[in-house]
Amino acid sequence: MTRSLSPQEAQRQLAAGEALLIDVREPAEFAASHIPLAVSLPLSGLPGALAQLPRDRTLIFQCQSGMRSAQACALAAQRAESVSLDGGIVAWRAAGLPIVGNAGPRLSIFRQVQMIVGMMVALLVLAGFAGLTVAFAIAGIMGAMLAFAGATGWCGLAMLLARMPWNRAAPAS
Repeated sequence: MTRSLSPQEAQRQLAAGEALLIDVREPAEFAASHIPLAVSLPLSGLPGALAQLPRDRTLIFQCQSGMRSAQACALAAQRAESVSLDGGIVAWRAAGLPIVGNAGPRLSIFRQVQMIVGMMVALLVLAGFAGLTVAFAIAGIMGAMLAFAGATGWCGLAMLLARMPWNRAAPAS
């Protein structure tokens, strides 16, 4: 079972220097908004970076709502004391704690992926019922790709969407 901390307790530990906050969201999510003092280390890069993380402080993993941070805790369990920020950045923001930046896409990359894949699967299933039976196979492949993205943290569609003009941060002036 993954141990978790409330946003207030996490803030207290960070202020006291007892913990290191690691944001395991993707770089585009981190760039749009993040918790002060957070270090960006996407979940996909965590296994290779565990050896460089400090052993003398608690590692607080944080994501959007808590799912990826629980996975990060499982990966780091043998390396150091680790906890998940209960509710992720959503709970941190709801608690009225500070956030750096608010720029970025109105819809997160992951919501865009969910919308695109969901619409495509629905259309492919309709096409399958209309007589194009190969559409069922394509819908199945898309579902498998989505499951792969969820299991590994790597999503090609998310990487492509991150490069789209509507998802790029405006240049600083």
